[in-house]
Amino acid sequence: MAQDLYVAAQPARGWERRSVRLATLAVMAVLAVLAFMTLGVEADWAFVLQHRGTKVVTMVIVACALGMSTVVFQTVTHNTILTPAVMGLDALYQFLQAVLVLVLGSIGVVGMGVLPKFAMEIALMVTLSVALMRWLFTGHASSLHLMLLVGMVVGILFRSMTSFAMRMIDPNEFATLQDRMFANFNTIHTQLLWPSLALLVLGALYFWRQRHVLDVLALGRDAAVNLGINYQPQVLRLLVVMCTMVAISTALVGPVTFFGLLVANMAYQWMGTRRHQWVLPAVVLWGCVLLLAGQVVLERVLGFNSALSVVVEFVGGLVFIYLLMRKGKQ
Repeated sequence: MAQDLYVAAQPARGWERRSVRLATLAVMAVLAVLAFMTLGVEADWAFVLQHRGTKVVTMVIVACALGMSTVVFQTVTHNTILTPAVMGLDALYQFLQAVLVLVLGSIGVVGMGVLPKFAMEIALMVTLSVALMRWLFTGHASSLHLMLLVGMVVGILFRSMTSFAMRMIDPNEFATLQDRMFANFNTIHTQLLWPSLALLVLGALYFWRQRHVLDVLALGRDAAVNLGINYQPQVLRLLVVMCTMVAISTALVGPVTFFGLLVANMAYQWMGTRRHQWVLPAVVLWGCVLLLAGQVVLERVLGFNSALSVVVEFVGGLVFIYLLMRKGKQ
């Protein structure tokens, strides 16, 4: 009888422990927001709060989009060292920037308008992803691994074409293009926040509604099919939403390759489970903590003017190498 009560109490204890960890993470995120908004304020508070508030919203969008997308992508592929970047979206974004500057020049790119350019970038990235997935994932020889392999090859192709286009660009235009090749959280167009936020909320709600389906998909294709999941259509829908969210983040601030990998593995370790009702909110909160606290430390404590994305990519790359080495030993 005592053993039965002990076994029955284990799920409740696990739920309480994870709730405390998630609440702790939420408090850390709130403290990071407060520190970012208030430290080092020397100008008019109204202007500072508006300027920094825009950055906070942007970082939350990026944290949510890349964090949740990476978790879903790793669940579908059953691999915790992959990121949505293998689909070639970052490379397509860089190639698009190079072509626009080459054809139109920096003045012509500015003349396009912010919203039309933003919509065009998202449409092209999502169209490429959907075409790739429908071609390789719904045919007679459907294969998720083949889709990933072709995505990596397409990414290499776009990077090579980007390098070629950059060699043809006028040297005076090169500095403008170089700034667009890296993620930038400092120069954000406020008119892009509301469309990005609206699309992000729709994608996040869809992922949250599918959290139990994602738990089943994590068991593997055979187990998911046996449990009643219509595997191909379900995975295809998840991948389309994932690519849309990655495209939003990339078009808003630029490519961030390893950020999702970093926060996803931090969420796994922190929560001690792979169940998506815990991992999805944890990865968003970790993303907010990492971006906001990192910006505070970089600007206010260390006094550096370098881009936060460079530091995040460096740390994420180290985590990627560590995960590769650990998997190799296993």
